[in-house]
Formats: sequence, structure tokens, C-alpha cells
Amino acid sequence: MSIETAVVVGAGHAGVELVHSLRKDGFEGRVVLVSAEPEFPYQRPPLSKDFLKGGGTNLLLLKAEALYEKMGIELMRGRHVEEIDRDARLVRLDGGETIGYDRLALATGARNRRPPIPGLDDPVVLELRDLADSRRILERLDGLDRVAVIGAGFIGLEIAAFLAGKGKHVEVVELASRVMARAVSEPISDYFLAHHRGMGTTIRLETGVTEIVHRGDNSVQVVLSDGSAIDAAAVLLAAGVVPNVELAVAAGLEVNDGIVVDEFLRTSDPAIAALGDCASFPCAYLGGDYVRLESVQNANDQARLIAKQWMGAEAPYTALPWFWSHQGEARLQIAGLGLGYDQTVLRGDPAEHKFSVFLYRGGKLIAVESLNASADHMAARKLIEKGTNVPPETAADPATELKKLIVK
Repeated sequence: MSIETAVVVGAGHAGVELVHSLRKDGFEGRVVLVSAEPEFPYQRPPLSKDFLKGGGTNLLLLKAEALYEKMGIELMRGRHVEEIDRDARLVRLDGGETIGYDRLALATGARNRRPPIPGLDDPVVLELRDLADSRRILERLDGLDRVAVIGAGFIGLEIAAFLAGKGKHVEVVELASRVMARAVSEPISDYFLAHHRGMGTTIRLETGVTEIVHRGDNSVQVVLSDGSAIDAAAVLLAAGVVPNVELAVAAGLEVNDGIVVDEFLRTSDPAIAALGDCASFPCAYLGGDYVRLESVQNANDQARLIAKQWMGAEAPYTALPWFWSHQGEARLQIAGLGLGYDQTVLRGDPAEHKFSVFLYRGGKLIAVESLNASADHMAARKLIEKGTNVPPETAADPATELKKLIVK
């Protein structure tokens, strides 16, 4: 069928890239982008890095404001989609307004996970997911002499590094046995644990938070599972995220740790696609196992693929996942997915603060984690994409020029 109207719900990286890709690919119909936030769509990763460091003066827009009008994209800011009527193919907005669609994409993203901890629901507790959260941290920064961070994932450690760099006393509480345990190998966890402790940050592993006690002077006591407590001016919650699937559930779409899509990123309703942080898809690099990824690369690549499909060029999603995190002077880049690795090979010396960890499963290279080693990262992305076999002894040899192993 011909597509006359395309509606995209969510104006993060995925949604914005999709509407602009549609126009760049020659789509001439109506394009509507619905954003729950009042601001023009902006880049989220810098919120825990450069935006905080710059004192809130360097917000990076995803696209120039004028480009939406120039490209004929109807950007509806500060609006919420309350219902999807699949039979009538329309979405209902707050206020009752409806928009019909031929194709609909859900790029609804994710929100911070809120564990059932007594005292967590209080203004003293900070978090970081959007621009308003980042501004709230900056507004309170002068009074944050002591901060307790719940969670030692990417966001928690990025903010911990920022606060430590500002001379704040930071204590991080993590339930797992190592930092960033869900995302990186043990050698990388070990390096970052030492890195943060070297900045003066206290990190407590295998420790949970049982209660947050609020005092009258706007300070808190964070009670821990080992019976000890942390006195702080504020608590920052960074305990992971959950996908925003409520709209999909209400519409009767299949959901399982995200909105379930096929290899073409179509939901159980072929007129509706899902992408970005909210989508669970069969990953070509995991043998077709389903995964939900929270990365800019994944959001952008899925957006471009959907745009081409809506223009008639159908193809499965096979892009290689890659990620990054900046924590103080430590810059981590990851190519591939290291889930289920059974061998690690070190390339370089962690003591020199520049090295890579090659991850293998069954003798096959599946991921490379690079610390301040961007050349390794760029070569690794191409090697894994092409399925190039890199023997462990070859990877470990610093004399090996990785880019020369790439098959043209």
C-alpha cells in the first residue's frame, strides 16, 4: 500500500533520525513527530558528561530548529499520545485530538527503574534521564558536598566522575559484585573500580539500599543492607532503566522486556514499527536471540532501516552494536556484544591507561572493549562486522596492526 502519513511517537535519537531519514530518502507524504518534552529534541548522552561539565550552557540539539519546518516535519512538542486505535489506524493525543496514520513508529524510549526502597520518592533524590533532571542537578550542585549514588552502571559512574571532579565526596552503592557488570568484562570492571577509587570515590559492591531516611535539614541517611549507613546531602538514583511499553500494551502489541519486533523491526501489527531503547529485537550477532539495547548507534541505525523499508527497500536489521562511556579521563568504547564470553585476551597494559580487551565465545571474537584506544575500537568494529577470525595470540600481540587484518 502507498504511505501518505507517517507518525512517530518519541523524539529521542531514534524518532528524530527516523523522520529526517524519511525526508532524505524522498518521502513526500505527511510526517508527524510527537514529543512529550517541550524542548526541541536534544542529544541525551551529553547530559551526564559535557552538559554537566559545561554548567548547562552547551545543550546539543539533534537537528537545527529550522530544519523541521524546512523539511516539512510536524513537530508536536509537549504532547502525549494517550491511545493507539489500530483498527482505525489513528493515535489519540492528550486533549482528544487524533491523527490518522498509514505507518506508525514507537520510539518511546525508557525511564529510570525505581526499586521499592522506602524514602526513594522524595525531592532530595535526584536522577538523570532527561534535560530537566540534568538541570536539577546543576541547580543543586553547590550544596551537594556529599552524594550517595545508587547504581554503578554507565550513568551512575559517569555522574560520580563528574561530581568527584568537582571536589564532592561521592559514595556509590552497587548490588552486583563488580561495576558495570551487565555491560563489560571483568578486566574492564577492575580497571574502572580502581579508576574511581583513585578519584576519591568510595564504591561499595554487593551492597543494597534498604531505606532512605530524610532529615529536616534536607540531608539524608542512606541505610545499607550490611547495616551501615551513608550520610549525604542528596541521593542520585542510577539503578538501570525500564522500557516505556505502556502504550504498546494498551494497544495489544506483543511485549517482552520491550516492544517485540521481528528482524524487520515490525511489531505484531505490521503497520507499526518499534525502535530504540523500547524495542526488543532478534540480534544477528546473538544468533537471533532477542535483546534490547540502549545506545545511540542502535537507535540511529534502526531508524534509517525503517525509513528505507517504508520507502519500499525491505531488509533485516543486522547492524553491529557499539557503545561508549566517558568517566573522567577514562574513555571506554565497545564494539559488539560480549554476552556469554568465555575467554578474554588483553591487548596493552592497563597500568598505562590505554588497552583493549578482546572477548571470545567458543573461539570466535564477539566483542572488543577499548580504554583510551580508539584505533583498536575502529578496527574491531570492522573485524567483527566482517566475521574476521582474529586468533587470541594475534590479538594479544601489540605488534599486530589490527587494521591490516580487515578483509577488503
